[in-house]
Amino acid sequence: MNPTINQYISIIGVPLDLGADRRGVDMGPSAIRYAGVRERLEAIGYEIDDRGDILTNRPDSLQVNGERLKYLDEIEKVNTELCQRVAEEIGKGRFPLILGGDHSLAIGTISGVLQHKKNLGVIWFDAHGDINTIETSPSGNIHGMPVAVSLGIGHERLTAVGGSDVRLSPDKFVMIGVRDLDPGEKLLLKELGVVVYTMHEIDMMGMAKVMEEAISIVTAGTDGVHVSFDMDVVDPLHAPGVGTPVVGGLTYRESHLAMELLSAANIVTSAEFVEVNTVLDHQNATAKVAVALMGSLLGERLK
Repeated sequence: MNPTINQYISIIGVPLDLGADRRGVDMGPSAIRYAGVRERLEAIGYEIDDRGDILTNRPDSLQVNGERLKYLDEIEKVNTELCQRVAEEIGKGRFPLILGGDHSLAIGTISGVLQHKKNLGVIWFDAHGDINTIETSPSGNIHGMPVAVSLGIGHERLTAVGGSDVRLSPDKFVMIGVRDLDPGEKLLLKELGVVVYTMHEIDMMGMAKVMEEAISIVTAGTDGVHVSFDMDVVDPLHAPGVGTPVVGGLTYRESHLAMELLSAANIVTSAEFVEVNTVLDHQNATAKVAVALMGSLLGERLK
């Protein structure tokens, strides 16, 4: 166990697939539990309190009051509850570990952490930018928008989750592993000055150097660091069970090295692992990789 990371972990499952509008990712929390997340973390030395899943529904209508955002009502509701649950667990002195579910749930996770960590740093591992807005999104799927929302940009009902004044600072936010951006995302990332390490930078610099720089950015003047890990950042060869796979991603070892370096830095105060889609997976391989990466992030070592 990493002794400087909170030894008390609260697991919260969010079986949400509405942000992706594709079935299968709602079974992600169950798949991760089945892959032995509790047993693995207890073997490291953590005390685990599995708080169960947040109830989600799947309404018939895709539209809300003429908006193009799919399932806005339900996604707002789930993220509001998640925000409250995350804030409660941190208030108890526990480390929240969120199991997804699609990446729209990061709206609730991050807003919940921000109730306690006002100057939060975030490292976002993802093949995609997830910084679309209603104006730039090709699909209206909210799992492509949580970064924008967490930075205070987007539909007012989403940016208000946790309080309209609760938002991240773009200079404390880093993306790693990106290889698929929409045109509007490229413009917004450049406008905000968000540091993005695409696969090109990882290839050129190596993961160790990328993580050294990323850790320096997210720890400058912050009071905590959140890790948001979308399993599609890993190459589909190692993590096939994701809804929007993009070839050319992180290798298995690069992914573990990133988690190991974060663990060694002793900075992580909350985390989420999302987008495990069991319908598209092979023998629960992606959930198993997710659990192994959680182990590395939380201090599992060979010696």
